[in-house]
Amino acid sequence: MGRKLLEQKTKIDSERLYTPREALELLKSLDGAKFDERVEVHVKLNVDPRKADQMVRGTLMLPNGTGKTRRVAVFAVGENAREAEEAGADIVGSDDLAARIRDENFMEFDVAVATPDQMSIVGRLGQILGPRGLMPNPKSGTVTPNVGRAVEDIKRGKVEYRVDRYGIVHGIIGKKSFDLDSLVENYFALRDELQRVRPAAVKGRYFRSIAITSTMGPSIRVDPTIERD
Repeated sequence: MGRKLLEQKTKIDSERLYTPREALELLKSLDGAKFDERVEVHVKLNVDPRKADQMVRGTLMLPNGTGKTRRVAVFAVGENAREAEEAGADIVGSDDLAARIRDENFMEFDVAVATPDQMSIVGRLGQILGPRGLMPNPKSGTVTPNVGRAVEDIKRGKVEYRVDRYGIVHGIIGKKSFDLDSLVENYFALRDELQRVRPAAVKGRYFRSIAITSTMGPSIRVDPTIERD
């Protein structure tokens, strides 16, 4: 463990559950990395992801974005391709784009979007895109006839969330350079969304634990019962 990380940990009360605002304020005050670190939220839910009726997955628009401009690749042709380009897609193609990914290992994008008619082409890239979490999916809004809107939403800060096999949702709510109010607002946007999609099959306490951290920083425990700032 590095010296700087140890110094940061001494400023955190590991026995305390901070309010979200307190935790984010403390995180911003810690002397961390030389770059603008991401602010991450890790939410442990009382769900069993192995059961289909307890899978937590979806997308949301963070009110203040993530601070990162995401590169978007779009599989589309004709008018849909033109709309994607006008909306700001970084690369647009069809068979030619699939060939670059398959033959040249082209992976210079963070999100892939496709129109439904392109899924026969995209589906053949499943072994490449799937393990990287880049496979377009209707549930995440990345398989859609309205690719222009999809690209605009992604560029404005639309993010995907999905519970992992341990029942944890990992989310990015901004960067340390964000002002405190923006980070707090993004935090509650994520928490509210997870509450909104709570599976009906879940009984009892839903939020088991919540922690906030930065890219290179220590974890700060947050009181999971606090619903509003």
